[in-house]
Amino acid sequence: MTDIYDLLLRLGVTANYIGFFHTAFAVHLAIQEPERLLLVTKCLYPEVAGQYQTNWSCVERNIRMIAEIAWNRGRPFLEELARRPLMDRPKASEFLAILAAYLLPRQYGDT
Repeated sequence: MTDIYDLLLRLGVTANYIGFFHTAFAVHLAIQEPERLLLVTKCLYPEVAGQYQTNWSCVERNIRMIAEIAWNRGRPFLEELARRPLMDRPKASEFLAILAAYLLPRQYGDT
C-alpha cells in the first residue's frame, strides 16, 4: 500500500480526503486481481465500500473526486502514468486502471 500512497501523493492528492484511502484500497484490489476493473460497480466498488462501511456510490464519488484533484494538481505526471496525452479528466474507473497498470509491473518486479 505504501507504493500506492506515494503515487497518490506524487499526483498531488493528500490523505485528508477519504477518497485517498478508497482509491488506494481499490488500486490494491485491482493489482491483486486485475479482472476486478472489468466490473467496477459490481465487484470493486462494493468491496471497497464494505471495507469502509459505506455504499458503492459514495466510493465512486470519492474516487471521482481524487481523479479530479490528480487532474488539476498532477496532470503531467498523470499523463506520464497513462503513457499518453489525456484530453479529458479520466473517469473514476479509468483513473483506477491507469494507477493499477502503472503499479502492476512493479508489484511483480518487472519495470
